[in-house]
Amino acid sequence: MSSSLGAHNSGPDSEGPDVPEPSHAEKARTLVYLQQTGGLSTLSRKQPGWPFGSVMPYGLDDQGQPSFLISSMAMHTQNLLGDPRASLLVTPPESQRDPLGAARVTLMGSVTKVPKDEAASVRERYLTRHPNAAYWVDFDDFHFFHMALADIYFVGGFGSMGWVAPADYMAAAVDPLAETAADLIREINTKQQETLLQLARLCGKLDAQQASITTMDRLGFHLRVKTPDRMQGGRFAFTATVRNAEGARAGLAELATKAKAGGQVLHSL
Repeated sequence: MSSSLGAHNSGPDSEGPDVPEPSHAEKARTLVYLQQTGGLSTLSRKQPGWPFGSVMPYGLDDQGQPSFLISSMAMHTQNLLGDPRASLLVTPPESQRDPLGAARVTLMGSVTKVPKDEAASVRERYLTRHPNAAYWVDFDDFHFFHMALADIYFVGGFGSMGWVAPADYMAAAVDPLAETAADLIREINTKQQETLLQLARLCGKLDAQQASITTMDRLGFHLRVKTPDRMQGGRFAFTATVRNAEGARAGLAELATKAKAGGQVLHSL
């Protein structure tokens, strides 16, 4: 396996070190799944042609398309009834610390009212993600709306971005580490700092002072390394696809063992 630290990797959809990682479609699908609220932009009825932004909780159908529970009195609802075209910006919690370096995705589509005969399943899915909405879901002025995706734009950070076809997004699977990655990253960064430093020093030939994983998925992880003169980063690939936290820990241990033995570790440091 090899590692890749140094230049920004633009991901599997661009040229660069051959370090496997999920497609933009998979990353977008996973990000939308993990979050529950985004920024909805509608076209203003009061100021024609101007975008109008709203904080918007959302549910998801089997294909990752969003649904909204909104009041007929809300300005964004009035906007949608006038023109259904809208976009939903979804960002992770860490975007507040590093807004330009964090991943984000913009879903564009037509938002229309859910027919009554389809509302039951939409309601069930929405309330699973937003149980507090049970207090107002039956108010007369609240209705479910659904976004039919027209296009998607994903940004994975600096130098990693691209359009995603809705069909690719809807066919993509949520990464198996999605639910556990955040806790796993904290654990490894805290308890296995020496292992990460060894990978940076042995594979990247870096005078590493600190090393930390920033993202992790079934195919590998991104490592950020602090050296005496700068901060840099790259990606390491697991030797085999991992499906859970136990597999990720074992995969990291295998990479460390290979690096110590002078074996090939796929990376881009």
